[in-house]
Amino acid sequence: MLLALASAVVYGIADFCGGLASRRAAAVAVVTASQAAGLVALVPLLPVLGGDPGRADLLWGAAAGTAGAAALLLFYRALADGVMSVVAPVTAVSAAALPVLGGLLLGERIGPLAALGIVLALGAVVLVAAEGGLSSLRAARLGTVAPALAAGTGFGVFFVLLDRTGEDSGLGPLVAARVVSVLLVGTLALAARRSLRVPRPALPVVLLAGVGDMAANALFLLATQAGGSLAVTGVLASLYPVSTVVLAQVVLRERLAGAQRVGLGVAVAAVVLITLPT
Repeated sequence: MLLALASAVVYGIADFCGGLASRRAAAVAVVTASQAAGLVALVPLLPVLGGDPGRADLLWGAAAGTAGAAALLLFYRALADGVMSVVAPVTAVSAAALPVLGGLLLGERIGPLAALGIVLALGAVVLVAAEGGLSSLRAARLGTVAPALAAGTGFGVFFVLLDRTGEDSGLGPLVAARVVSVLLVGTLALAARRSLRVPRPALPVVLLAGVGDMAANALFLLATQAGGSLAVTGVLASLYPVSTVVLAQVVLRERLAGAQRVGLGVAVAAVVLITLPT
């Protein structure tokens, strides 16, 4: 549970850095460069945490990388075409819900307190990510909601597929995941003739976003390999908007909407319920 919570914190930091970088460079360039940076950062850890991945583990990792890359592209497309205060909560809650459903379908059992905590966590994700308050959700349209749901589903599938890797596979599956995602995003960008150049002032933030995203992936994978329930680890990791919102308030002095304040409190209550012994 601590590993899953740590992954949520780091995911949120990485998203914050990615958001800052996207203000200074094209989104597709940010995604490609940050994904490549994460792969480079992963290599030194392999001698220690590389594990002994089999062919199936690498295939699960490659499939997860495909889902994650597709989700990133859909997410940025949804942000470009839709209302951010609608896209963000819809994406986040679908990403959180899928591991819960996957875990239950795979036969996991959770106690009543944890179940209540999961329900509260799903609600907290919506509230925290609703930058324009709940009233902004009225702006939802099918053209906005559908790509956001697809992106969230892709992120959720990423969690589920990583959970299918073996306990002794270490971080090996992440290598396959990241190689596939870098190749996929880079190929699509080049096919669309998009520039992959990142301005020098934005480069440190892009690198930090990539390293942070990889670190969060590693923490989540280690959480699942430590025997964590997918339903629990998935929803805890999906609380990443909390740290993004807190950073935005502290660093950028952004004001929290009333719904976001409520969401932060609900998130704390959810974590307490989920982590209580059954």
